[in-house]
Amino acid sequence: MPRKQGDVEKSLEAKGFQRPKGGDHNYFYYYSTAGKKTAVFTKTSHGAREIDDSLLGRMARQCKLTRGDFDRLIDCPLDRDGYEAKLIEQGLVEAAAT
Repeated sequence: MPRKQGDVEKSLEAKGFQRPKGGDHNYFYYYSTAGKKTAVFTKTSHGAREIDDSLLGRMARQCKLTRGDFDRLIDCPLDRDGYEAKLIEQGLVEAAAT
Protein backbone atom coordinates (compact mmCIF):
# COMPACT_ATOMS: atom_id res chain seq x y z
CA MET A 1 0.00 0.00 0.00
CA PRO A 2 1.57 3.34 -1.02
CA ARG A 3 2.34 5.85 1.71
CA LYS A 4 2.55 9.62 1.73
CA GLN A 5 6.16 10.72 1.46
CA GLY A 6 5.76 13.42 4.12
CA ASP A 7 4.40 10.93 6.64
CA VAL A 8 7.29 8.52 6.04
CA GLU A 9 9.90 11.29 6.33
CA LYS A 10 8.41 12.70 9.55
CA SER A 11 8.34 9.25 11.09
CA LEU A 12 11.96 8.56 10.15
CA GLU A 13 13.05 11.84 11.72
CA ALA A 14 11.11 11.02 14.89
CA LYS A 15 13.02 7.70 15.11
CA GLY A 16 16.53 9.17 15.02
CA PHE A 17 17.13 9.72 11.31
CA GLN A 18 18.54 13.09 10.26
CA ARG A 19 18.82 14.59 6.80
CA PRO A 20 21.55 16.84 5.50
CA LYS A 21 20.60 19.76 3.26
CA GLY A 22 20.98 19.73 -0.53
CA GLY A 23 21.29 17.13 -3.23
CA ASP A 24 18.80 15.64 -5.64
CA HIS A 25 17.37 13.24 -3.06
CA ASN A 26 16.38 13.48 0.59
CA TYR A 27 18.92 11.29 2.40
CA PHE A 28 18.20 10.14 5.94
CA TYR A 29 21.07 8.91 8.13
CA TYR A 30 20.42 7.10 11.38
CA TYR A 31 22.08 8.58 14.46
CA SER A 32 22.27 6.27 17.47
CA THR A 33 20.87 7.27 20.84
CA ALA A 34 24.50 8.00 21.77
CA GLY A 35 24.50 10.65 19.00
CA LYS A 36 26.82 8.82 16.61
CA LYS A 37 26.18 8.74 12.87
CA THR A 38 25.79 5.16 11.66
CA ALA A 39 26.11 3.48 8.27
CA VAL A 40 22.33 2.98 8.17
CA PHE A 41 20.59 5.31 5.73
CA THR A 42 17.73 5.57 3.27
CA LYS A 43 16.48 8.16 0.82
CA THR A 44 13.40 9.57 -0.84
CA SER A 45 13.14 11.56 -4.05
CA HIS A 46 12.39 15.26 -4.28
CA GLY A 47 8.94 16.01 -5.59
CA ALA A 48 7.33 12.62 -4.96
CA ARG A 49 4.06 12.74 -3.07
CA GLU A 50 3.65 9.03 -2.51
CA ILE A 51 6.08 6.15 -2.09
CA ASP A 52 4.99 2.92 -3.78
CA ASP A 53 5.38 -0.60 -2.38
CA SER A 54 8.51 -1.33 -4.39
CA LEU A 55 10.33 1.71 -3.03
CA LEU A 56 9.09 1.04 0.50
CA GLY A 57 10.61 -2.44 0.25
CA ARG A 58 13.91 -0.95 -0.87
CA MET A 59 13.82 1.57 1.98
CA ALA A 60 13.17 -1.27 4.44
CA ARG A 61 16.27 -3.12 3.21
CA GLN A 62 18.34 0.07 3.44
CA CYS A 63 17.15 0.49 7.04
CA LYS A 64 18.11 -3.16 7.71
CA LEU A 65 14.51 -4.21 8.41
CA THR A 66 11.94 -6.54 6.96
CA ARG A 67 9.10 -4.78 5.18
CA GLY A 68 6.78 -5.62 8.08
CA ASP A 69 9.19 -4.14 10.63
CA PHE A 70 9.64 -1.06 8.43
CA ASP A 71 5.87 -0.55 8.39
CA ARG A 72 5.88 -0.89 12.18
CA LEU A 73 8.70 1.69 12.37
CA ILE A 74 6.72 4.16 10.26
CA ASP A 75 3.42 3.49 12.05
CA CYS A 76 5.11 3.76 15.49
CA PRO A 77 4.58 0.36 17.17
CA LEU A 78 8.35 -0.09 16.68
CA ASP A 79 9.90 2.73 18.68
CA ARG A 80 13.42 4.10 18.44
CA ASP A 81 14.75 1.91 21.26
CA GLY A 82 13.30 -1.20 19.64
CA TYR A 83 14.75 -0.24 16.27
CA GLU A 84 18.16 0.44 17.75
CA ALA A 85 18.05 -2.91 19.56
CA LYS A 86 17.55 -4.61 16.18
CA LEU A 87 20.53 -2.72 14.74
CA ILE A 88 22.69 -3.65 17.74
CA GLU A 89 21.66 -7.30 17.34
CA GLN A 90 22.83 -7.15 13.70
CA GLY A 91 26.13 -5.57 14.75
CA LEU A 92 25.39 -2.34 12.86
CA VAL A 93 25.31 -0.06 15.90
CA GLU A 94 27.31 -0.22 19.11
CA ALA A 95 25.35 -0.45 22.32
CA ALA A 96 25.46 2.78 24.33
CA ALA A 97 27.77 2.66 27.31
CA THR A 98 25.90 2.72 30.60
